[in-house]
Amino acid sequence: MVKYFLSTQSGRLLVAGTLLFIVAYFLTQPLQAYVTYLAMIFLGYESTHHAVIDTFEKRKPNVDLLMVLAAVGAALIHYEMEGAMLLFIFNLAENLEHYANQKSTKEIKALMNQVPQKAKKIQASGEVLEVETESLQVGDRVLVSKGDQVPIDGYADQVVQVNEAALTGESVPVAKEAGAEVFAGTVNEGNAFNLEVSKAADQTIFSNIIRMVKTAQERPSRVSKRIDKIEPYYVTAVLLLVPLFIFLLMQWQGLPFREAFYRGMVFLTVASPCALVASVTPATLSAISNGARHGILFKGGAALEALASMSVLLSDKTGTLTVGDFAVVDSQMADPAYLAQVITMEQESNHPIAKALVTYLDKMDIHPLSKSAKVEEVAGKGLKMGDLMIGKPANFTEFADPHNYRQAYQANHSVVLVTDKDQIVGYFALSDQIRPQAKAAVNDFKAAGVDVHLLTGDNLQVAQAVAHEVGIDHVEAGMMPEDKYNQVLDLQKTQAIVGMIGDGINDAPALAAADIGIGMGAGSAVALESSDVIIAKNNLQELLYAYQVSHHLNHIINQNMIFAVGVIIFLISLNLFGVLPLPLAVACHEGSTILVILNGLRLLAGKPQEKK
Repeated sequence: MVKYFLSTQSGRLLVAGTLLFIVAYFLTQPLQAYVTYLAMIFLGYESTHHAVIDTFEKRKPNVDLLMVLAAVGAALIHYEMEGAMLLFIFNLAENLEHYANQKSTKEIKALMNQVPQKAKKIQASGEVLEVETESLQVGDRVLVSKGDQVPIDGYADQVVQVNEAALTGESVPVAKEAGAEVFAGTVNEGNAFNLEVSKAADQTIFSNIIRMVKTAQERPSRVSKRIDKIEPYYVTAVLLLVPLFIFLLMQWQGLPFREAFYRGMVFLTVASPCALVASVTPATLSAISNGARHGILFKGGAALEALASMSVLLSDKTGTLTVGDFAVVDSQMADPAYLAQVITMEQESNHPIAKALVTYLDKMDIHPLSKSAKVEEVAGKGLKMGDLMIGKPANFTEFADPHNYRQAYQANHSVVLVTDKDQIVGYFALSDQIRPQAKAAVNDFKAAGVDVHLLTGDNLQVAQAVAHEVGIDHVEAGMMPEDKYNQVLDLQKTQAIVGMIGDGINDAPALAAADIGIGMGAGSAVALESSDVIIAKNNLQELLYAYQVSHHLNHIINQNMIFAVGVIIFLISLNLFGVLPLPLAVACHEGSTILVILNGLRLLAGKPQEKK
């Protein structure tokens, strides 16, 4: 902490002013007064600077103005030691708050340090040249040696083993097929491979995470916004009340001006909302930092507030409640020639079902077409290439079914139909697995009073089977993107605070409409952009932890605000009876500010409840 203070101008002024204040204590008058005034200049420089800028340039008087005026007032009636003490403790509290904010951003620096700044670029001649990672462009080829961190997102040229713990928290290496995308910050635990750069350095998964955490820390919560809005009015009211307070003491209690002015300075000190202002921000930043360390990205304090008040959680199925690792268990096709078109279309998609179909067809030695029409992904409907479409049965209820494929597959499997023009020409039936943490998380949410619903585009039988296994009572199946969106709006009309968790393009409208949108880290870019909270791992138990952190934050903020207001009322009451000397007022009032900051810092490492 001392090192931090010495590294900033505000901290160095605090240290210098403190040393002068200590020296002054052992001196005698008049030298003591001169050294104390000098100490006050050092201790009050930053506060005076902020007070002048906010009051005269921004026209928003702040608590710094109250503290400076109280210190100057005390010096005017020759209580310079008390004035210096006031500035010392106030300055100390300010620096502690800055230190708390700096501590809460260390996860960003840790994230930045996990991405290499240099990359081994493969030149056209085959020569390997070390370059700055940020200079790489899409299409460049990079060598990733065994044990190296991947410097940038790109496509591997062979089967690779990658440790993605930095992104997902999972320490078990993940096998990536040739052509699969690997991400910056992950570690190559297999043989050396080449990758083709797929994104610029400032667009990688890691850079997006860093940007989101930075943005989150700059977005205040609603409580913080309200306090910031009220602060200038409160400060103005105190400034108007102080002369009135001095006048009343002289008129009603017959106090001499010097004593009445002294108690007016005490009032100016204790009425300052320093602790109230510091009640929210350090705690919120600590909670955001805590989440980032556990792979949970909150897009600001407002997201934490909304999550804490969530009463209904709507959940997608695939990739959220289920593993999303599908396997084809049955298929039929009117003409085998369609299979080449199917694999050509599906290799264009990152959806788990598409990956399963590609894997299945690869094993059948089906090769994609060398040339094909443009493949279009239609949100919530499937893939389209020319007259051929692939999607869920609900999209093709009006299509002819000459081969009776609708009766051929089992209802409790996830099914995709293949259609040509207006006829069904084949199907694939797939099965998925429930995530091991899903049932425990759903039960814990229900125990906390959160009503959990399942919304899925899959068929009703599959949805009900999944819901029954994880303990969800409310199921909506066969849903299009607009259906999920409307479901959110309908629940909001009942005054419910709605959370929506999903990972696909089809979930984006509902995620954006929900009071709290929760995106899964492996989801689509659109889904993540539409979300207020992002869970790096597809694990509902992590969302439960985020929910607990948000409740813990609200609890700490309420503690801080009640304590801060209580201290102000108590000290003002003591001052009215004339039993509160300025040194004690300073110690109690500024001490309360330090306490609420330290209380907020508990969230940096605090775990409200162990994750399961």
